[in-house]
Amino acid sequence: MALSIERSTTGDIVILNLSGRVTIGKDTDALNDALRGELSAGTRKLVVNLSGVSQIDSSGLATVIRSFVSIRRSGGMMRLVIPPGRVREVFDMLQLSSTMTCEGDAASVLAGLR
Repeated sequence: MALSIERSTTGDIVILNLSGRVTIGKDTDALNDALRGELSAGTRKLVVNLSGVSQIDSSGLATVIRSFVSIRRSGGMMRLVIPPGRVREVFDMLQLSSTMTCEGDAASVLAGLR
């Protein structure tokens, strides 16, 4: 299943809802373009919702991590929504859940950004 990215906003918070697979190739390129676009547009509060993601590979992880670092360096905040499941297990196994702000639901993430 190809990656789908839906953008929405709530106040000054931009939310990217992802569904499908975040794997090397077109999917990772699309995510990279969306994340770089938000940074270029001056977005300072970004939520990446991975609830609908069924698979993420090293290329997808690198894209998320690179964007997390970039937005932090520019003075912004990026939070991830990752519910329990395979994708969460990957983040936990690589100890990314402890270095990046990851919550199981969007409401928790949004509350932390307000």
